[in-house]
Amino acid sequence: FCEEAKRIVKLGEEKGIPLRVMGACAIAIHSGDYEQSLYDKLDRKLSDLDFMTTAKKDKTKTFFTQLGYVARDRFLAIMEEVRHIYDNEQTGLTADVFFNELSMCHKIDFRNRLLIDCPTISLADILLEKLQIVKISMKDVQDVVILLRGHDVGDDDKDKVNSKYIARLLSDDWGFYYTVTTNLAKVCSEFLPGFQALTEDDRNVVKTRINKL
Repeated sequence: FCEEAKRIVKLGEEKGIPLRVMGACAIAIHSGDYEQSLYDKLDRKLSDLDFMTTAKKDKTKTFFTQLGYVARDRFLAIMEEVRHIYDNEQTGLTADVFFNELSMCHKIDFRNRLLIDCPTISLADILLEKLQIVKISMKDVQDVVILLRGHDVGDDDKDKVNSKYIARLLSDDWGFYYTVTTNLAKVCSEFLPGFQALTEDDRNVVKTRINKL
């Protein structure tokens, strides 16, 4: 998954199509050896490739088609302006491509933040992508734990979760703020104690960084 994601980003750059990896694959790319081991310990399996781009839709479709991916035409007929899904029948991989913003339970705009990191979106945006889900799933909680186990909270995007950016964004949107803080509290109180594969040090590090954020 990670190698294919990085390959697509690199080829996209060569074609003038800015793509950045999102989701669990983005966390895996940022993870060191210890955090990588948590994927097995927590039984967290990667399932697809997620990308954000600010490129034009038709150019993006041509690019993925040339790479051997086939567009889900019925999905495109409904969602073409905001999201595409492509399948690679040879590898069995699926690529989910979002344009300009992630708009699910809450909206995250990438027009001015897409190129902060490479080959992924920024760590802060990866975290927000997970925490914006009102009914957060177990796999999203696992992703949050792995991300925060490997990265501290700080005031910029240099291999840290940028707390200033998150605070500024959430201060303008009470609903988004409520969802994020509610989910962080759930991770601490409901999920961390139940992850038997984690050490006490793992739990303390994650909890400390959540409290810091």
